[in-house]
Amino acid sequence: MKVTTRAALGQLSDMDIRLLRVFTTVVDCGGMAAAELELNIGTSTVSRHIKDLETRLGLTLCRRGRAGFALTPEGEQIYAETLRLLSGVDAFRSRVDEIHQRMGGALHIAMFDKTASNPQAHIGQAIALFGAQAPDVALHLHVAPLNAIERGVLDGQFQVGIIPGHRSSATLTYDELFSETMYLYCGAAHPLFAAAPVDEPADWDAVRAHAFAGLGYHSPNMELTQQVQLARSATGYDQESIATLILSGAFLGFLPDHYAAGFVRQGQMRSVRPATFNYECSFFGIVRASPQATRVTQTFQLCLRQAHQRV
Repeated sequence: MKVTTRAALGQLSDMDIRLLRVFTTVVDCGGMAAAELELNIGTSTVSRHIKDLETRLGLTLCRRGRAGFALTPEGEQIYAETLRLLSGVDAFRSRVDEIHQRMGGALHIAMFDKTASNPQAHIGQAIALFGAQAPDVALHLHVAPLNAIERGVLDGQFQVGIIPGHRSSATLTYDELFSETMYLYCGAAHPLFAAAPVDEPADWDAVRAHAFAGLGYHSPNMELTQQVQLARSATGYDQESIATLILSGAFLGFLPDHYAAGFVRQGQMRSVRPATFNYECSFFGIVRASPQATRVTQTFQLCLRQAHQRV
């Protein structure tokens, strides 16, 4: 006799969507107590919603107790799938708004870290321009590594990304916005910090004698270090981690000049032969090439271009 099994969830309802939104908020906040303020409901209610969702799915999504909050392997998969689902729901709502000739819903923008201090970056001005044209759109601004931004734009988690250019993809469209200069830095405890200019490395062969900290994913940083055959002795995954490694005094590393300027003023690091060891990095606004971007996304793209063309 053939035995059939029924999916634990069955028909997806509005209540399920609400429970999934509560679940993602709990994960993003790092626990139920932390999500209480974000959701504006009590911890006991948050806990009950998560339990209801687990019952609906027939899965244990997270562990909670004295050891803290942690997702189960099944919870991690449901979280990833929920992000995709909610992104689709938001996109549907945006399309409906477009049919009604209005701009509403949510817009998720992801940008590479440490761009706010770049005087050439005018993302704030673009947001102001966009807010004047689409006041009913809820903005969500994220900071993420370059590869996570590209992946998020492609899977719909983010509608717009702002990243340093490193390689192009036919599945994305690019608008060049601004640039920054990267210099090689050493910390105050590094042997090169007090070295006379004549004793600084004169070429990449000399730099290889020192431990180097670089980014651990494909980026202009990785492209350059591969080109000059500069091996990483330590790996960081954002500018903050590279700066921390430099400040340790154990490593050389590249940072944007605008971000490193504060450390330099405080005598915590300095550039190493800046006329030689530097490179330019261009930043781009990215969106998915297909399907066609929503009116909300296109409006923000235009605001980005306008903000940076004014300079």
